[in-house]
Amino acid sequence: MGPVGGPALPDPRRVAVDTLLQNLLAEYRLNGRRSVERADLSCRHLLRFFQGRGATSVTGADVNRYADLRRHGEAAPATINRELAALRRAYRLAIRHGVLTTMAAITTLREDNVRTGFFEREQVAGVCRHLSEEAAAAVGFCYITGWRSYSEVFPLRWPQVDFKGGFVRLDPGTTKNREGRLFPPTPELRALLEQRLEYTRRCERAQGKIVPYVFHRSGRPLKCMRRSWKTACKDAGVPGRLLHDLRRSAVRNLERASISRSVAMKMTGHKTESVYRRYAIVSESDLREAAAKLAAVTGER
Repeated sequence: MGPVGGPALPDPRRVAVDTLLQNLLAEYRLNGRRSVERADLSCRHLLRFFQGRGATSVTGADVNRYADLRRHGEAAPATINRELAALRRAYRLAIRHGVLTTMAAITTLREDNVRTGFFEREQVAGVCRHLSEEAAAAVGFCYITGWRSYSEVFPLRWPQVDFKGGFVRLDPGTTKNREGRLFPPTPELRALLEQRLEYTRRCERAQGKIVPYVFHRSGRPLKCMRRSWKTACKDAGVPGRLLHDLRRSAVRNLERASISRSVAMKMTGHKTESVYRRYAIVSESDLREAAAKLAAVTGER
């Protein structure tokens, strides 16, 4: 029975996992969480195993079996952990709302998430040669700025590009850490943006309408390039690389340029130095260069 004068709460024994996950997604949408699409995908995977199950009947062993099945299905530990985190949050929301009183133990998998992928400039150029002009421009922007491709670069609009003031802007609330960001265009980045502006103006004249997006295909915003990216990387001789490797590469370039870490973090949007350091990858060429400098100092030939 619910509180006096309030609605009766459902019998916990009759509450299904489906309901918990539906409430989780509703909470994400209500609060405008940027990860709602990721949460929705996690819930769909969870429902393949838990659909119709009573929430109170789920045990820690059930959760482990789910993780084991997903692992045998070649899902990465990080992916499984995001799904388990969604399940845990769904249960905690139900407890907070008084729908449930207890939950099963949900333990996550060990992740080997050391970041090692990065690009040299010539490799980026090689990949871009196998992409459309529109996609190649977005890749170039990501490589220079280190901004997140799908959430920050692809949705970029022209009001965020201030040629006169000399900055590209991300407004507060639109980034992963919810903070605003400024990036001063390098000559290369300015040239890229000017080319995009010229292309945009041509599209606007041809279609008779305003095109607000910086990265678009004939006026349609660039939203996804997973398939073309995978093919381009394979054709360029760097198979298996991720779009996110461009972000790591940008961090390394900032480190190579000896830009102070506090400034570099503001440019790329890293909130903590511990996370930033994971991206500051040292490559073999960096180590060889260091050895050459050491040999010069010590007088080796």
